[in-house]
Amino acid sequence: MSEPQRQPPPSFLSVLTSAAAALFGVQSSKNHDRDFTRGKPIHYIIVGLIVTVVFILSVWGLVKFVLSKAGV
Repeated sequence: MSEPQRQPPPSFLSVLTSAAAALFGVQSSKNHDRDFTRGKPIHYIIVGLIVTVVFILSVWGLVKFVLSKAGV
C-alpha cells in the first residue's frame, strides 16, 4: 500500500486571503476545507488577529478623517 501524498501547507498569501474573506463572511467552502485540512491553526489565528487590528485601525482612522473634515 502506498503512502498518501502530502500536500504543501497554504502560502502566506493564501492564509491572508482566507483570513480577510472570513472577516467579511465570504469564505468559499473549497477554501474553508483547504484551510482545515492543510493549514496550521496558529497561522490563521495570528494572521486573523493582525487583519482584525488593521481593519479596526482603518475604520477608526477613516472616522477621525471624516469627522475632522466635517469640523467636529
